[in-house]
Amino acid sequence: MAFTKKTVRDVDVDGKRVIMRVDFNVPLKDGVVTDDTRVRAAIPTIKYLKEHNAGIVLMSHLGRPKGDGPEPELSLKPAADKLAELTGYEVKFVDDTYGEKAAAAVAEVKPGDILVLENVRFLKAEKKNDPEVAKKLASYGDIFVLDAFGTAHRAQGSVVGPAEFIPAVAGFLLEKEVDTLTSIFAEPECPFVAIVGGSKVSSKIGVLDHLIDSADTLIIGGGMAYTFFLAKGYSVGTSLKEEDWIERAGEMLKKAEAKGCKILLPVDNVVADHFGEDATGEVVDSDKIPDDRMGMDIGPKTVELYCEAVKAAKTVFWNGPMGVFEMDQFAKGTEAVARAIADSDCTSIIGGGDSVAAINKFGLADKMSWISTGGGASMELVEGKALPGVEALLDA
Repeated sequence: MAFTKKTVRDVDVDGKRVIMRVDFNVPLKDGVVTDDTRVRAAIPTIKYLKEHNAGIVLMSHLGRPKGDGPEPELSLKPAADKLAELTGYEVKFVDDTYGEKAAAAVAEVKPGDILVLENVRFLKAEKKNDPEVAKKLASYGDIFVLDAFGTAHRAQGSVVGPAEFIPAVAGFLLEKEVDTLTSIFAEPECPFVAIVGGSKVSSKIGVLDHLIDSADTLIIGGGMAYTFFLAKGYSVGTSLKEEDWIERAGEMLKKAEAKGCKILLPVDNVVADHFGEDATGEVVDSDKIPDDRMGMDIGPKTVELYCEAVKAAKTVFWNGPMGVFEMDQFAKGTEAVARAIADSDCTSIIGGGDSVAAINKFGLADKMSWISTGGGASMELVEGKALPGVEALLDA
């Protein structure tokens, strides 16, 4: 399924100034980038533009600023420094986005230059797609390039705004993300095994519904499994659960049976008496969770069951951990599933979010076919929804 929008290859950027939305929403510790995955992901498009004589103005958000002005701890300066370090290019930075200082810095950008603007979300209006914000950002370039897949599902000023005023095309990352995530569902090599974890059924209802329609096997883990247990009549103790979604979970189990999609739920679980780093786990069967215990991870029999399903798969899509993987004593299920995917010959698509954090924690990133940079955006694409950022671009 080919990408249906124009990309940077389809426009003449020679001598032009390009305003490009990237996703430099990176984790920082003491002003240093601790995971540069998203910065690396933007480099192919930046390199292409530089080699084709474009002046490049980069913009992004970072974290969740209040929107009332600068917050130094959420500055994009560390991301700009990381880009310079990774590429060897000179990267200029301006601690302004919409004011005269930014406009002056942009005016100085010559072909081949790279300038990073300050965090676009230091102004509240950006998130509301205020036309004045859009107009200001568009004034910084002759062409708009969207390469921030992680925010492509947001109709915000820096994501869709400039497309109203100047020609808008996709960068290479956005093109690859959309191509990869749509093609996996259009023509998956079977058996197609989908693994969905995480805390809540409610946040992934559309994804689960869509996967029941397309996957041969759907594996469920994480906190959402306990709502499915309730639908099956099990007691779940003090485990995370969504009472309002029990009926819907039951309907999904019936739909899967009717569609011929095999749903695998945990058969045993690691439970603890409280949620904490000092909690000690014990293994119990899924229909025997004590009233004073909460599920924290999948158990060893479930690990075996899930890994066998992965071994038989030709295509695997994974989004969401199997347990509280941030705590080492409850990370075994998530790690085992991750290693089974890494050791398999399948095409493996990791759908952003905590799954990527898990893959990185276990050092398995280079063993996966594709790791998505966008959690929410990849989930909406999997659901079959149109992404506002992509829709705003020029048709191919």
